[in-house]
Amino acid sequence: MKLIELDLSSIPFGQPIPFALRGTGGALLAGKGFVIHSQEDLKKLILRGHTLYVDTDESEDAYRAYLAQLQALLHSDKKLGDIAETTLQATAKNDDNEEENSRHPRWKDWQLHWTQLMRNPDPETFLPRFHRMFSALANYSANNADSALLALVQLSAEEVRFYSATHGMLVAVITMLVARETLVWPEAQVQSLGKAALSMNIAMAQLQDDLALQRTPLSAEQAKAIDHHSEHSVHKLKSLGVQDALWLEAVKFHHYRDPGRLAQKSPGRQMARLIQRADLFGARIAPRVGREPMSVTSAMKACYYDETKAVDETGAALVKTLGIYPPGAWVHLASGEAGVVLRRSDHAATPIVAVFLNRDGMPCDPMTRNTALATNKITGAVPHKEVRVSVAMDRLLAL
Repeated sequence: MKLIELDLSSIPFGQPIPFALRGTGGALLAGKGFVIHSQEDLKKLILRGHTLYVDTDESEDAYRAYLAQLQALLHSDKKLGDIAETTLQATAKNDDNEEENSRHPRWKDWQLHWTQLMRNPDPETFLPRFHRMFSALANYSANNADSALLALVQLSAEEVRFYSATHGMLVAVITMLVARETLVWPEAQVQSLGKAALSMNIAMAQLQDDLALQRTPLSAEQAKAIDHHSEHSVHKLKSLGVQDALWLEAVKFHHYRDPGRLAQKSPGRQMARLIQRADLFGARIAPRVGREPMSVTSAMKACYYDETKAVDETGAALVKTLGIYPPGAWVHLASGEAGVVLRRSDHAATPIVAVFLNRDGMPCDPMTRNTALATNKITGAVPHKEVRVSVAMDRLLAL
């Protein structure tokens, strides 16, 4: 039995659920086809099972189809009322882009799973679920670093509804890569670092997602929650069974402004500083409903210099590792073409780029360009709001 927590906000009222609903421990609460008519019905189920789960061992195809349709509806132009009346089917599409044997993860599934885990952590299941999901992300990114960066930078620029989950994954991947490739930290410390990055905002995951959609200024209560979220996250993690001292120290200090040499800091404070720099980068490239994202190059510059305008040691390590134009960044070339960075190279300023817009600014079949050549030199970043072409994630990752 493999239980995945169900996002309660995704349950459509008045429609047959296309899979069985289970409670804590796997107890069957409702069979496939059960209809939840109202919020009151949902509350009754929760009282019986504490948390609602899907057993993907018995319902994986139906659950994936459900998620895929839900995502498609959320990204469509349909009104919320129309979405509520749409019947979600229990059969999966035979889509060549979603093959089971794909070597790349279903990133939007991962967005949902991390969102559920961070917003509604269950003390009985949190640690095993966290470690299982973290291992999948850490193993994939260790073996496919450029693909992980490409996917997460793209998701960060495109999707605001699952900001907290996407941001946590991006910061975890960046920090582990920098720690492993440039700072050469011990692997045990790298693992604690990644776990800290993923869970640094667990005390305000819901608030983060709300703020990404908020157009009004912060309320006093929201500002207070942000100011104290580091300490609250540590308390939350301890209550969920986390005992790793480095993990907890990094979370506690990740929001502090703490410039200065790494050699003068404890290992946990070193980790916190690296997370703080990557956190800054990830937040600035992500759009909000109320503001446009910063260009990748501007976000990199913000990380490179510390609060005193001096070069930051961890910020410099981040730029050295990711390059000036990291995977996922859209760029202009000297050829007049524009495209997205696919892979890093040995030089920070000359990555491999996939061109999607020709010299006339028209969409074209993707062609890779070596930007070390003068004719393909990168001349600047393309602000996300100026990207006039939509490229499917699986298409990018296949290049």
